[in-house]
Amino acid sequence: MAKILMVGAFDTKGPEYAFLREQILARGHEVLAMNTGVIGEASAFPVDIGADEVATAGGSSLGVLREVADRGDAMKVMSEGAAVAAKRLHDEGAFDGIVGMGGSGGSSVVTAAMRALPVGVPKVCVSTVASGDTSAYVGAKDVTLIPSIVDVAGVNRISRVIFTRAAGAVCGMVEAEPPAADDDKPIIVASMFGNTTECVGTCVEHLSAKGYEVLVFHATGAGGKTMESLVDEGLVDAVLDITTTEWADEICDGVFSAGPDRLGAAGRAGLPQLIVPGCVDMANFGGMGTVPQRFKNGDRVFYEWNPAVTLMRTSAEENAQMGKIFAEKANQAMGPVAFLLPLKGVSILDGDGELFCDRIADQAFFDALKMNLNDGIAVYEIDHNINDPEFSARATELMLELIDQK
Repeated sequence: MAKILMVGAFDTKGPEYAFLREQILARGHEVLAMNTGVIGEASAFPVDIGADEVATAGGSSLGVLREVADRGDAMKVMSEGAAVAAKRLHDEGAFDGIVGMGGSGGSSVVTAAMRALPVGVPKVCVSTVASGDTSAYVGAKDVTLIPSIVDVAGVNRISRVIFTRAAGAVCGMVEAEPPAADDDKPIIVASMFGNTTECVGTCVEHLSAKGYEVLVFHATGAGGKTMESLVDEGLVDAVLDITTTEWADEICDGVFSAGPDRLGAAGRAGLPQLIVPGCVDMANFGGMGTVPQRFKNGDRVFYEWNPAVTLMRTSAEENAQMGKIFAEKANQAMGPVAFLLPLKGVSILDGDGELFCDRIADQAFFDALKMNLNDGIAVYEIDHNINDPEFSARATELMLELIDQK
């Protein structure tokens, strides 16, 4: 028998949550109920963590929230409180999985609690916004969103099916015990893109042969965030950051930005970290029609990677900006860090004679990096393209040296 934390506004959605609770109990599991509703009282079933406790954890009080009657402020407080309370309860071993339901506001509170929990804890949210861009709700965690189809407002012939399936989903998750690993290998995380696949694949081969388990993350914004979150959670032993292209999207307003904290986690954790400017020659947009007009008016070079992805060659100025940022990130690192620079191109498209080949722009990154980097942080250069076997071999060698330093 497992215990499932049920989070939601039980004051306004009492019947819906009562139905969900009954389905979980019917499968033989227990329910720990956390109320995040501010408006009224919850009376449809027993509540274990009241709204007043959640509000206090969020830095306010239920009385103040009711008196102020500001929905936005209440959502913020209850989101923060639900996250704090859920994290505390999980640390105490009080539950095995978490489930919740809601519209855009309710989902934001429920998923805030879910994002506070480690990867691997079963997380299911029935939501009216479970389509389109759900990054604000999922973040870098393994949150499962189920479209509610109809609004979470009443138990009817549609919602009854959806709520039952959601109960079955979270119950099935807690019942499914991942098989134990045969061994406990140290973990290296690596970043990859289509334009660095050959390089990273070869590095994975070499490092696996040396007894490491390498987890590869696609550098699409969400991938970089997830990789950094695992580092912050203490689940990683070293970072092979081959593909740092998400910074190009951050400064060019592309679609694959991982935010300004990218490259920060390994340094904070003091982990061995090898940084490569992989694919910083390209910013990513959707179809050509999504490229900002300011870029279309100049002499920019574009490449349609597929109908849904347009790549734009970054400029020397943008590369210099990234070089400075990379240096600043590395300067703050608490552990061993080094850079490896491919002098014959940072991607397939930046290879000699290829469409994005621009050695002046590449050099702008290299020069800015060296100019702003603290003494003692090594910068290695190799006269190869990032996808050449010689580059992969050198990257593997340096990664192992950094691990030995640690």
